[in-house]
Amino acid sequence: MPQRVLTVEAAVPAADLRAGFDAIRAELQLPGPWPADAQAEAEAAAKAPRMPEADATGLPLVTLDPAESMDLDQAMHLEKREGGGYRVHYAIADVAAFVTPGSVLDLETHRRGETYYMPDMRVPLHPEILSEGAASLLPGQECPALLWQIDLDSSGDTTNVEVRRARVRSRAKLNYQDTQAALDAGTADEVLRLLREIGTLRQDREAERGGISLSVPAQVVVADGDSWSLEYRTPLPVENWNAQISLLTGMAAAELMVYGEIGLLRTMPDPPEFAYHRLHRVARALKIRWPEGVSYSDLIRKLDPAVPAHAAFLQETTTLMRGAGYTAFDGGVPEQAGHSALATTYAHVTAPLRRLADRYAGEVCVALCGGTEVPDWARSELPKLPAVMEGADRRGSAVDRECVDLVETMLLKDRVGEEFDAVVIDLNERIDWDHNGKPDVGIVQLTQPAVRARCDGHDLPLGQETRVRLAEADVTTRRILFEATDPRYTVRDRPAKNGAGNGAGNAAGNGAGHGAKNTDKNPDNGKSTEKS
Repeated sequence: MPQRVLTVEAAVPAADLRAGFDAIRAELQLPGPWPADAQAEAEAAAKAPRMPEADATGLPLVTLDPAESMDLDQAMHLEKREGGGYRVHYAIADVAAFVTPGSVLDLETHRRGETYYMPDMRVPLHPEILSEGAASLLPGQECPALLWQIDLDSSGDTTNVEVRRARVRSRAKLNYQDTQAALDAGTADEVLRLLREIGTLRQDREAERGGISLSVPAQVVVADGDSWSLEYRTPLPVENWNAQISLLTGMAAAELMVYGEIGLLRTMPDPPEFAYHRLHRVARALKIRWPEGVSYSDLIRKLDPAVPAHAAFLQETTTLMRGAGYTAFDGGVPEQAGHSALATTYAHVTAPLRRLADRYAGEVCVALCGGTEVPDWARSELPKLPAVMEGADRRGSAVDRECVDLVETMLLKDRVGEEFDAVVIDLNERIDWDHNGKPDVGIVQLTQPAVRARCDGHDLPLGQETRVRLAEADVTTRRILFEATDPRYTVRDRPAKNGAGNGAGNAAGNGAGHGAKNTDKNPDNGKSTEKS
């Protein structure tokens, strides 16, 4: 079950937020309605997709997603192998069966890059007639798919990988809450029990290689009838096990592409040495014991984000996870091919309905596994995709952050002057008004409502609980400012005009690293590693 779920005491009426969401869409220049010719192409493709000859409709595949999701990229079937080990069947929606290279629809998907999730609507990568209809792996619907078959040994290590095109038909649309409840009650079927078994093994393998998974509660905007509110939400265990199947497939794809010396990798550089030294100083300040010889990845697995000092430390660890991007290559292998947070090579291939890069990376893998040439339409676009995807990622992060900031300010706009219980979870080491070597600006996390925002105060105590007063909540600028009320930490020597902005340290906007989409579609939601 989640380690921490905190819901706001009051919700914001939808009518009060719609204008704000419209303003965000305009500011960030999100795409509007689909061009008529692109929509017409999608409607025609939905009626006549390019179906593969291979028939795998006999596989009893199931999907596992948030209950409200309709854009279903992945379906799985898990089984034990004779003689030991496991076989993972993982079907990925075949978007290339619907989108013709160079078409108006194709060009529009390149303009979008990914699906953008907002509390009141989605701005989809593909028209809904495809993404939530003909191309989605909905139960009972025969669909074209890229069908992965990954064999594992009894410890969860990969022993064989294949991927091919095939027709598939999902048997059931499962959701996280009901699946977790069935597993907890002991009533889940064999496939779901195997998901827990394989997912746990893969988590063990991740720990062995030094990979990182952070269970930091994420702020999530949630709909409740005609209103929205904020929650802190940590993924259910089954979400993490499900994410491991997606990560497994992305790692298998990366290995194929590295072997074939062509593809598109998701990469992240190693953190600089000084970042680790800083983290050790933070651990000492928070009185978190970090024994000599214990790795950073082993330490964070022992921490509980419900403990204030641990939550602050986990927030600080996100500074080590910067610089994620895409690396295209054709001939040879890039010098920087790894993903430091996952401690291996990795590729995005499991979400083509929602992320453009996956369509191309999947196509490369099918060609490599089948011993054929990568199609020109895919090969020629590889060098262009990193810039397209990095732009889309930036815009998606801004959408998440601005939506949360808007809901926060709407929740608090009539409460200026009130005091709240809070925990200092981040500090901005660049702001030291009294020049004593201790930061005077930070980020605080409130228990109720579920808000993270800037706080000004003298020598703020990282990882400790304190009382703060709301000094500002401006709906127009979506800016929130708290000030410490404890006499030990009240503001001193602050310049009359504070132009330091809303953030603190790594923070942007009101909080530190808002990153959760309101739909929880991201299977790694609540982590600071990688979207799978």
